[in-house]
Amino acid sequence: MVGTNDIAKETGVSMGHDRAYLMPWLMNIVLAGKHGRVTVLDGVWNDFKNMAGYERELAQSVAMGFDGKTLIHPSQIEACNRLFSPDPQAVAQARRIVEAFALPENEKAGVINLNGEMVERLHLDIAQRLLLRADRAEARTA
Repeated sequence: MVGTNDIAKETGVSMGHDRAYLMPWLMNIVLAGKHGRVTVLDGVWNDFKNMAGYERELAQSVAMGFDGKTLIHPSQIEACNRLFSPDPQAVAQARRIVEAFALPENEKAGVINLNGEMVERLHLDIAQRLLLRADRAEARTA
């Protein structure tokens, strides 16, 4: 769990400007967490009445590869769940990738052609992780 407020306090770095000055540290934290195979949660959004700003930061967190975001107010739950849930189109593509590698002619292939796109086993791993996230998100809402 990233303590963005703590980082700002200890370093004096600005939290403004869409966290531009925090970005190098945040990306290093994500990289280290992913390397260590641990869940990495982004820090809190302090201005819980500013939902537009919160959603912008959530989208940023998702794009940076965070696994979730810490929350300080119940009003933040819905948007967090929505933005961190996998996109339905990405889920559909992940299913196509998994199904393609499951075909007898592809099950030992390192790379395949999927509708004119080169897809490697690393994409299969990404697809499987995405489907796991999608299953978890569906279970949360069920």
